[in-house]
Amino acid sequence: MLYNSMGSSCSGVDIIITMLPSAQHVWEVYCGQDGILKAKGGVRPALLIDSSTIDPPTARELNAAGTAAALHHDARPCSGCSAAHPTLIDAPVSGGITGASKATLTFMCGGEKGAVAAAEPYLKLMGKNIVNCGQSGNGQAAKVCNNLVLGVSMAAVAEGLALGSKLGLDPKLLSDIFNSSSARCWSSDSYNPCPGVMEGVPASKDYKGGFACKLMSKDLGLAAAAAQHCGAKVPMSEEAARLYQQVVDAEGADLDFGSVFKHVYNGTSTMHV
Repeated sequence: MLYNSMGSSCSGVDIIITMLPSAQHVWEVYCGQDGILKAKGGVRPALLIDSSTIDPPTARELNAAGTAAALHHDARPCSGCSAAHPTLIDAPVSGGITGASKATLTFMCGGEKGAVAAAEPYLKLMGKNIVNCGQSGNGQAAKVCNNLVLGVSMAAVAEGLALGSKLGLDPKLLSDIFNSSSARCWSSDSYNPCPGVMEGVPASKDYKGGFACKLMSKDLGLAAAAAQHCGAKVPMSEEAARLYQQVVDAEGADLDFGSVFKHVYNGTSTMHV
């Protein structure tokens, strides 16, 4: 079915979940000229869940825009949500393609307590862990911090495996050591970046079908902006961002971010002797 605007497309639903590439897209969908919050006669869906990864300040501005909008007279507010205006929460997600396929994702939620509770049954259809992070924007803050650690740890695992290979170590053996020792992390035991170490991950598929380098680069940019906003230092994140940007600049923007192993460290699936 085709609609003339985002607002009209939501006329027959009670809950909306969005997941978009950037803050600009999210703002346009909700607050643009024909956005969800601009629907004539009021907003029909009473609960709005945005699972995009964007900066916390924009998430808070969206929440305020939702509070300033009016509900349609036929709207059916969820228990715990306002009866006067649409309720918008930020609920970015983590868990990768494996978590998505197995419905074991983690949703990091920011917003009113009652709204997060109302969203939980729907999010549990896709995820295992629904975490209430507090006020609006805190879900995005948690996601930014999570992906900062993810980006840095993936680069570290790639660097260690590439070095080990050049020192004559079998990457699979070295990964086994990582995963039974203090170097263990998600990037080593669940999403290993070295081809041939794990089946079913992007590294085994020529780095296709995973979390794109351009998205990791974007997320580390969000971390840098958040750090600047609050006066925090993030030197490891800044260096990791530079490495992923190298892959993007080398026409690897759509490759999985584990491709940093190959394109930055020149890593291979074979050991050097």
